[in-house]
Amino acid sequence: MIGTAKGQRTLTSATMVTGALLTAATALIHLHLWTTGYRHIATIGPLFLLQAVAGFVLAVGLAVWHRWLVAAAGALFLLGTAAGLVVSTRYGLFGFKDSFGAPFATLALTLEIAGAVILGAAALLLRPGQDRRPTRVTLVGERPAQT
Repeated sequence: MIGTAKGQRTLTSATMVTGALLTAATALIHLHLWTTGYRHIATIGPLFLLQAVAGFVLAVGLAVWHRWLVAAAGALFLLGTAAGLVVSTRYGLFGFKDSFGAPFATLALTLEIAGAVILGAAALLLRPGQDRRPTRVTLVGERPAQT
């Protein structure tokens, strides 16, 4: 199925939509945390709200525009969000030190890494110059078609 043009489109669409859903899920987690108390943390609070808004906007873009640049932007966004969490738990960030024991921290990190991997794969599938024509497999003993 993947060797066909339709199979390639299906795989690409599935990766983009899955990436969009994972991006929206992390945005929802950040919005929930912002509304339940993180909004009162200096610098971190506004960043959580910014992540939520940007995540929802990006999720729509990922679902609608299946382009390599959008997929790459989504992957980098999720990697940046994951890196912020890791730095915050390990060293602290803007005077705030988080913990993986905090609500949704491990779930958010898991979703962000999974989303980044999936969107990275989507970016590779959609990269410029990628030949999207179906590949003809020659079976053993079969002569290749003359072109």
